[in-house]
Amino acid sequence: MANIKSQKKRNLTNERRRLRNKGVRSELKTRVKAARTAVDTGADGSDALVQTAQRRLNKAASKGVLHKRQAARRTSRLMKAAGKASASA
Repeated sequence: MANIKSQKKRNLTNERRRLRNKGVRSELKTRVKAARTAVDTGADGSDALVQTAQRRLNKAASKGVLHKRQAARRTSRLMKAAGKASASA
């Protein structure tokens, strides 16, 4: 346990940020998974789901929840799958 006052405050802010980031990451996984399944099944609203997932990825990267390269990689893979599905349909 920390003895220094500034470190105690830092621990509290770190915990608040961790919980906020955890929620963002969880929602991100949900959006990407929904988009991925919609693309795989060829659902009607898959374009909107892909766009929403892409927006969430970029926002998470800009907020620092994800690294920008990881967000770019995930977006690229998602768009690649969407393009492949639309080309085959």
